[in-house]
Amino acid sequence: MRDTQAVRALVDEALAEWDEQTLVGAASALEDRTAVVRAVMDNVAGFGPLQQYLDDPSVEEIWINEPSQVFVARRGEPELTPTILTTAQVRDLVEQMLKISGRRLDLSSPFVDASLPGGERLHAVIPDVTREHWSVNIRKYVARARHMQDLVTLGSLPGQAADFLAAAVTAGLNIMVAGATQAGKTTFLNALAGSIPPRERVITCEEVFELNIPVRDVVGLQCRQASLEGTGEIALRRLVKEALRMRPSRIIIGEVREAESLDMLVALNAGVPGMCTIHANSARDAITKMCTLPLLAGENVSDRFVVPTVASAIDLVVHLELDSHGARRVREIVAVPGRVENGIIETADIFTLDRAGVLVAAGGFPPHEERFARAGFALPQLLGWQS
Repeated sequence: MRDTQAVRALVDEALAEWDEQTLVGAASALEDRTAVVRAVMDNVAGFGPLQQYLDDPSVEEIWINEPSQVFVARRGEPELTPTILTTAQVRDLVEQMLKISGRRLDLSSPFVDASLPGGERLHAVIPDVTREHWSVNIRKYVARARHMQDLVTLGSLPGQAADFLAAAVTAGLNIMVAGATQAGKTTFLNALAGSIPPRERVITCEEVFELNIPVRDVVGLQCRQASLEGTGEIALRRLVKEALRMRPSRIIIGEVREAESLDMLVALNAGVPGMCTIHANSARDAITKMCTLPLLAGENVSDRFVVPTVASAIDLVVHLELDSHGARRVREIVAVPGRVENGIIETADIFTLDRAGVLVAAGGFPPHEERFARAGFALPQLLGWQS
């Protein structure tokens, strides 16, 4: 991405020179200067025909199935745009984006994840993994929530639930944010991190940089692809291990998908508070999945170790949903008291949806009341048990 201000200065200079050379009222005069400036800026300093969608705050995601099919999503609803590209344009746009990230896309590495300067996440796949055309997804982060109160303003959860979660983060509870794709897990995790005490040191581990943690002492780590020789790859599991050597007060993992879940559990059991996101259809499914993923770490890892470890390491699960109107909201907040009965982890509902679809306190009690007390919070008051 070129320097926007410098490019704009060059465009203005070129237009001024054009005006001097063009007779007033001549047919060749530029009638729509704004459109000309926009087109030049998009193609020189931006991402060409896609820049208009990147600049549109209502667009949440952009994807290309083939050059003649450019889609966008607004409030969770997909729509086919009138933009038609050529195969060469798609390839050039992706290569331009990758130049900024330093990542590559070729026959030896047909998938790529990368961050764009605006914080968007690029994912691209090329043939012969795809049938014929390049497949491109650009996910934007429209809701830049940095604190729990921002989520209340957006309507994702009521104030009482937000206050409880903010207190839980401050008290050092381990929180897992679950939900389907596009449910807003990363945005929610970022807002949760806004309640981390300012003196703590936070280490984040992500496949691609997406989090923007609003604390002073923070180090972000991201994975790295293998080189052309097949060396140099750094997986998420390695990042979690390295993070423990960096004197963390708190570890945040962007998304847990595979064997790195074991390393995260080991870290949490070592006394380092943490948070993460996970794909799941409910809070209970998230807990079950967390009991399964560590088994991918090796044959010597058994459920007899994993299940009680999950029960003692995870304190709260927040489940998000994308409703039929495209709104992102919290569906349930579940506590994990730490007890296991017949291989099943017990849970307690802290907040659930009532019949009217409103998130209300459900009567459950979270673990570690003493941590809330040390942080200056009264749990009964947070949960509405006393005025």
